[in-house]
Amino acid sequence: MDRVPLQWATWLGSVISFSVSAGTRSRLIGFVCVIVTAFGWGLNWPATKFLLSECPPLSARGVSGAVAGAVLFALAWCRGETLHVPRSSWRRLAAAALMNVSVWMGFTTASMIWLPAGQAATLAYTMPVWATLLAWPMLHERPTRRQAAASLLGILGVVILVGRASLDLDAARAPGVVLALSAALLFAFGTVLSKRQPIPLSPIALTAWQVSIGCLPLLAGGFLLEDAHFAAVSAIGWIALSYTAIISMGLCYVLWFAAVRRLRASSAAVGTLLTPVVGVVASSMTLGDPLTASQAAALGLVGTAIVLTSRR
Repeated sequence: MDRVPLQWATWLGSVISFSVSAGTRSRLIGFVCVIVTAFGWGLNWPATKFLLSECPPLSARGVSGAVAGAVLFALAWCRGETLHVPRSSWRRLAAAALMNVSVWMGFTTASMIWLPAGQAATLAYTMPVWATLLAWPMLHERPTRRQAAASLLGILGVVILVGRASLDLDAARAPGVVLALSAALLFAFGTVLSKRQPIPLSPIALTAWQVSIGCLPLLAGGFLLEDAHFAAVSAIGWIALSYTAIISMGLCYVLWFAAVRRLRASSAAVGTLLTPVVGVVASSMTLGDPLTASQAAALGLVGTAIVLTSRR
C-alpha cells in the first residue's frame, strides 16, 4: 500500500511532462521563481524595518550581502559548479552587480531621506514600465496590449497600496524622486541587459559574484558614513539580518536570475510588483500595521497583472 501514492505521483509527473511542452514548462518554472522571489523580498520589508531600528541601512545591507555572497560561493563550490568568470564577461558582471544590487538597494534606501516610504516604493516599482520600454529596442520584445495593461494595472495597484499621498510630490523632494526613479530605471536596464548579454555562469555562481561585488559599495558607504554597532544588535535583529542575507539576498536573487533566463524581461519585471503588496500585508501581521481594504484591492490588481502577463 505504501507504494501506491508513489506510483500515482510518478504517473502524474509523466503525464505532465508529456502534456506540457518544454517552452511552457520553462515559462511555468520562471513564473514560480518570480512569485517566490516577490514573496521573499516582500517578507524582507518587516525584517528590514525592524533591523533598521538597530543598525544603519548601508551597513546592514552591506554585511547581509557579504554573508550571502560567502554562503553562495560555498554552495556553488559544494555543488561542483564553476566559479571562473571569462575575461570578456567581467565588465558585464560588474555593471550588472552595480545595477541589480548596489544601485537598487543603495538608491532606494537613500531616497527615503527625502521621501516617505510609500512614495519611494511607488516610484521604485515603476520598474516594469521601464523594463517593457527598454526590452523593445534592446531585445526586440515589442510590448503587447496585454503586457501594457498588466504594467498599468500593477502600477495602479502599488499607487493604491501606498495611498493618494504617494503622488503628492514637490520640489523639496526632488532628490528622492531622482534617486528612486534612477533605481527603477537602472534595475530594469540591468534586467534587460542580462537577457541580451547573458553571463555564462550557473544561477548560484552568478548570484554569488553579483551579490559579493554589489555589496562592496554598500560596505564602503556604511564604513564612511555610518557608525554601526553590531554588538548591540538584539537576537531578533540577528534573525532579521540572517533572513536578509540568506533568503532576500541569497535565495531570492538566485531565483530572480533563473526567472530572467526563462521569461521575457517585461514579464519577469511585472511579477516583482507583488513585492510591496506582500511587504505591507506581512508588516500588518508582524508589526501591527493596519490592513485596509485598499491593500486588498492592490493585491487584486497586482494579481490580475501577473495573470495577464503570464498568459501567452
